[in-house]
Amino acid sequence: MPDTIAAIATGEFITAIGIIRISGDSALTITDNIFRRSVKSSSKFAKDRHMYYGEIVNERGELLDVCMCAVFPAPNSYTGENMAELYCHGSPTVLAEIMQLLNRQRVRTAKPGEFTERAFLNGKMDLTQAEAVIDIIESETSAIAKNAAAQLKGVVGQKMTQIYDKLLDIIAHFHAVIDYPDEDIDEFELQSYNETLTEAIIELEKLLKTYERGRLLKEGIPTAIVGRTNTGKSSLLNAILGYERAIVTDIPGTTRDTIEEKIRVGNNLLHLIDTAGVRATSDTVEQLGVKRTISALEKAKLVIVVFDTTQPLCSEDFEIIGKIPGDTPKIAVINKIDLEQTFDIAELETQKFPICYTSALSGDGVEDLIEEIAKQFPEPTQAAGEIITNQRQSEALAKAVESLQNAKEALVALVTSDAVLTDIELALSAIGELTGATVREEIISRIFERFCVGK
Repeated sequence: MPDTIAAIATGEFITAIGIIRISGDSALTITDNIFRRSVKSSSKFAKDRHMYYGEIVNERGELLDVCMCAVFPAPNSYTGENMAELYCHGSPTVLAEIMQLLNRQRVRTAKPGEFTERAFLNGKMDLTQAEAVIDIIESETSAIAKNAAAQLKGVVGQKMTQIYDKLLDIIAHFHAVIDYPDEDIDEFELQSYNETLTEAIIELEKLLKTYERGRLLKEGIPTAIVGRTNTGKSSLLNAILGYERAIVTDIPGTTRDTIEEKIRVGNNLLHLIDTAGVRATSDTVEQLGVKRTISALEKAKLVIVVFDTTQPLCSEDFEIIGKIPGDTPKIAVINKIDLEQTFDIAELETQKFPICYTSALSGDGVEDLIEEIAKQFPEPTQAAGEIITNQRQSEALAKAVESLQNAKEALVALVTSDAVLTDIELALSAIGELTGATVREEIISRIFERFCVGK
């Protein structure tokens, strides 16, 4: 019998309303002990999912708060257990007093993510849905929020269940062949199994290919702002952010280390990295800054190269361009357009960059740059919920695809039935890792440790 847990679900800050969530076999009994309804009757007989007005009192009958309460008898609750929620005034002091009262009633304070973990363990959701909960809580863009909401509804889990069931049918027949060796698999059935494996591989690969885009949507697109010293990189960072994040002076080499900030651009989250200007220098600190610039270039998924319109192109500019990986999207920014131009655009046009013209100080052209950035990362074409955003799911999908490809090759080569069977079972195990059907306990613990207390 699991113990009863409770937690403040609204954090430890002053809020208009503070919610305390209680879950476990004795949740309703304990709620009845501390909550006095304005209508005299036991909460044990209260209607499921109805809100009731009343008071919370301690063992001495002292009033702690006037609040609302709702009860959710098992199994029709978030966790699948008896649950109650108290909607109190949002004073951290009052909420702490109520939590202490619950602790004296032998209610344990919940660990991070323990409510959702119990929901998973009680079959209220699979692991993809549980991970969608934390994704929607942590979402920094509407695209990720919509994708997580669809996954919370079971989009990925339902697709995996369909594939799982079809593979189980093949396994059942192959087990029969192994147990009864006189039963041959005719050509028609072999072709049918081959088609089933092919369809499963296509579906899994389609989902797997969304991971890189999903990761960028969730974590942000690493965007390096690079260029020679004093081209206005820090001013451009400030202009994009809309506030002065970086120190700006007329002295070359002011930025000696990378400065990082996040900003939403359309449905994309940019992880902006303002880098030190690249130039030959004897200054040890500045040399370290240049090394970090090169590292940022190598890791970036988008590079904004800033040029000074008052300065002609030189070898240092082309050296910077040469250090950008060939497949990385790049945008050239001709900055300081409010000053007299000596820059020869024809030399840059040969690089086939998208080109934007800005004055970082006045803000002119910055909106055009933001629009160009959005073009580099258009909205995903996949339906909401069909984008994988975490590495654990990606690795499980890759295992499943590899195992099914091996099974298909074995089937075509007409090897022994047990070889095909082994590969399909490995695929089923990988799909089980994805949904949580076969995942190890330590992996489950690691997943739910990411959650906030009360969820």
